[in-house]
Amino acid sequence: MIFQNKTIIITGASAGIGKELAITLAKQSANLVLAARNQAAIEETASICIQNGGKAIAVPTDVTNPEDCRKLIETAKDTFGAIDVLVNNAGISMYALFEEVEDLSLFEQLMKVNYLGSVYCTHYALPYLKASQGLIVAISSLTGKMGIPTRSGYSASKHAMQGFFDSLRIELRDTKVDVLVTCPGFVATDMRQRVLGTDGNVISTSLGNESSMAMPVSECVNQIIQAMQARKRELIMTPKGRFGMWLKLIAPNFVDMMSARAVHSQKRS
Repeated sequence: MIFQNKTIIITGASAGIGKELAITLAKQSANLVLAARNQAAIEETASICIQNGGKAIAVPTDVTNPEDCRKLIETAKDTFGAIDVLVNNAGISMYALFEEVEDLSLFEQLMKVNYLGSVYCTHYALPYLKASQGLIVAISSLTGKMGIPTRSGYSASKHAMQGFFDSLRIELRDTKVDVLVTCPGFVATDMRQRVLGTDGNVISTSLGNESSMAMPVSECVNQIIQAMQARKRELIMTPKGRFGMWLKLIAPNFVDMMSARAVHSQKRS
């Protein structure tokens, strides 16, 4: 897949993976439709994309609102005439043991942003993607493949994404619309500075072990773009992640033990 003059929608494009992905695609002369709740931040991303050779518009969007998602898709179509790629990237995380959660609406919020936001955007974009024989990209996580302590709600929302897009891929197999699910591990973004805590409010936390193991965001984005170009069905980004998927099949208790040890060794700063 060549991205020059292709219309690409990216949700959660105000920071982190979404922002870096937008700027990298701008350098390939893509038409970018950038969505996030923070209008000033999304306009800044659009400006950087234009400076790097792409066409870009900023569309303030709350992906938990179906009407916002519909407007995002219609704006993309009205502006550029077609939709070739939808990147469902918007997401939030959490850091809390389930037994310590004080506000159960935390789980609803995670599902709305990480899972239902992807469903809404994909629903409204699908007719246009079928017309262009385009590509749907889901930015999921390794936690969508296995449970991680302190991330129960986040992991559940990513499992939901995985199941939805795996099912959709089969439904679309005769339409020439491809579905790519990407599963990063720890990536060096500021996302973990805005995670939800036990009371459902944003906390700022820095987890030492995660930081030391984090993949640079530029490397993560390069892998995503290569997978998009090849129209792959799935991307697990690290050898450790791929080994973990295999090991889970033959020694699930050992994987659980290692996950628990890794989380217990983390310390909040």
